[in-house]
Amino acid sequence: MQHRAHHSHGPGPLNAAAPEREALLSEQDGARAVPPPSLLARLNRLRKKPLMSLLQDAKNVKVMGLEPSPELVAISMVYFVQGILGLSRLAVSFFFKDELHIEPAEVAVLTGLSSLPWMVKPLYGFLSDSVPLFGYRRRSYLVLCGLLGTVAWSTLALGVDDVRGAVACMLLASLGTAASDVVVDSIVVERARGHPQAVAGSLQSLCWASAAIGGITSAYFSGSFVQDYGCRFVFGLTAFFPLVVCASALLIEEKPFDAAAAAAAGAVPAGAVPALAPGSSSPAGSDSHSHPGHPGSGSTIQQRLYSQGLALWRAVSRRDILLPATFVFLWQATPSADSAMFFYQTNALGFTPEFLGRVRLGGSLASLAGVAIFNTWLKDVPLRRMLVGVMALGTALNSSQLILISGLHRQWGLSDQVFVLGDSVVLTVLGQISWMPILVLAARMCPAGVEATLFATLMSVLNCGSITGSALGAGLTKMYGVTSERYDNLFALVATCIALNLAPALFLWLLPKELDSEKHKGEEGEQGGKAGGGPATVGDVEMVLGSDGVATEVQQVRPSGGGAGGGKDGQ
Repeated sequence: MQHRAHHSHGPGPLNAAAPEREALLSEQDGARAVPPPSLLARLNRLRKKPLMSLLQDAKNVKVMGLEPSPELVAISMVYFVQGILGLSRLAVSFFFKDELHIEPAEVAVLTGLSSLPWMVKPLYGFLSDSVPLFGYRRRSYLVLCGLLGTVAWSTLALGVDDVRGAVACMLLASLGTAASDVVVDSIVVERARGHPQAVAGSLQSLCWASAAIGGITSAYFSGSFVQDYGCRFVFGLTAFFPLVVCASALLIEEKPFDAAAAAAAGAVPAGAVPALAPGSSSPAGSDSHSHPGHPGSGSTIQQRLYSQGLALWRAVSRRDILLPATFVFLWQATPSADSAMFFYQTNALGFTPEFLGRVRLGGSLASLAGVAIFNTWLKDVPLRRMLVGVMALGTALNSSQLILISGLHRQWGLSDQVFVLGDSVVLTVLGQISWMPILVLAARMCPAGVEATLFATLMSVLNCGSITGSALGAGLTKMYGVTSERYDNLFALVATCIALNLAPALFLWLLPKELDSEKHKGEEGEQGGKAGGGPATVGDVEMVLGSDGVATEVQQVRPSGGGAGGGKDGQ
């Protein structure tokens, strides 16, 4: 009887459930009528949330796919400082012109000399890896680099009134920036080791973004501060930023280096500094597979230097590396009339520092656009075709400077300011696009085993070419008689520099044809790898901005299961 009542299908149960159903529907309608909580209510709810729960939520937040950590903050700080140091760029130019009264040709030479510390970047990496300073290989060098920069800019702000003192301070400041760049790059490499490729890409993106933010932040104020407060005020303000590099050293996770323990573990004689593997935080001699007689494993600094130098020489002396490196040097060694144009714009056209700061801001944003254009549409273009197209288009667009000098733009109804601002944006985009294939070429030239050292050496070759180009530009400026008051031959000077920019086209034969053929093979292998479910055989290229927001270095990422670019370099 009870069993039949339990399975009864009469109207009784439905009628009994009807009031409950109506009550539920009325509650839902009431919930819809209640407005969402206000921002104040949400903040109150957050305030009442337990502290441990808030800390747990903070731990789950990621920055560009990376878990926040003190060391990550330190890396961002150093790269941000590299970008914001561009604040002093216009101040240096006006300081040479207005206070030291130097002519355009001499300014070009002095500007090139200030870049000399960037020519020996591999030396800083070797010292940081092999010679601990006050017991640390990273922290102490970052503090030293920051102090060098602060002393240099403070001296410029307070007590330099001659050319020699100014150049010495600029060299010291450049040394601090270049060495800190190498040290923080080694920290990035150490952090990325043992992690997936996505982590390395996220680290490079963080570095790129930090430097770009610093460069864009300083672009406009670099001109307005010079106009309102003078060059020395900008130098004094710039002196504070290297102290941020010193502070970042406190956030680096590094254990003190124990030479005695390293000597005992690696059979290194007491008092000798054990060799360290590049980018490694532990002595090479601590490897259980090392032996005392092998350079780099329990060896002295002299043996390590000899072994690295020998490996680098063997790589550089290879024809497939030496010839492209020569082309890279020639590409950068073309003369420039930038110093003469700066004097013409400020003295003849009357451009103010504030306006030139706006031009720099537009150029910084345009450089980001150039990177985006290259990565979106041009990175798959064969290298030779890309370089030829960039040289031809660059010659045509650089001719706009001749229009500015002749005053033809005024007949079109364009003022000097509007023309220069638009011209700067277009030329900066093209300059960034033309810079990318050179960096990609440098990365693809590096054979396995000496990638980091050889790439740093190639970057030094690029800087050497830039200095040579500045010297050639200074010589042409002197030859044409262009001074701070005479611009009669400025048109001829700029035309000569534009024509000589086509000279590297005569040396394209130095680039091996295998560069383009390897790229096509790599693309086919990548498609085959995707079809077969295997890994791709072509490495990716990660780009990093410099102090002015423009990409200055490339890190070649070699995926597992395949060589980078194939051929000999992949072996």
